[in-house]
Amino acid sequence: MGFFDDLSKKASETYRNTAEKTNKLTREMKLKSLINDDKGKIEKLYAEIGKKVYEKHIREENIDIKSELIEECSKIDAFAKEIEDMNTEMRALKGLRLCTKCGAEIPLSARFCPKCGAQQEEINPVETVNNSDVPVEAKEVVEQANNEVATETVAEVNTDANVETNNENNNQ
Repeated sequence: MGFFDDLSKKASETYRNTAEKTNKLTREMKLKSLINDDKGKIEKLYAEIGKKVYEKHIREENIDIKSELIEECSKIDAFAKEIEDMNTEMRALKGLRLCTKCGAEIPLSARFCPKCGAQQEEINPVETVNNSDVPVEAKEVVEQANNEVATETVAEVNTDANVETNNENNNQ
């Protein structure tokens, strides 16, 4: 009986690990897609700015960047912020963060940067999910994934209990 219990536990553990990794990979791919979309929007805004500047040049007019391009520049700033937030979320999914000195990607648990040697603040893994630097959407994804794993675990435990009850009934 112990062999099957161990086998069941290992299978459940393997399933949870696989589900967790799949959820992370899926989220990472979605983030990469969203980042590419935002980069495309930024490129279109660059083209609009260039067109406005060139039209002013053709008409030999001076361009006042502050007043005439503020809308496009504000949009670019917003998309750049979204991209940075998504990159932060992707690093969190991979268990990485940025070095406080040189900006290199380093493991969350690193006490020193392997690139520049700068000492890093210690981060509690739980804080990375609850940290305000992580977008709300990332927190929701983590919470949803945790709920899914918990639901699957309860279902597996119930199934395991039913199998054991049936085995005991058959043995009697």
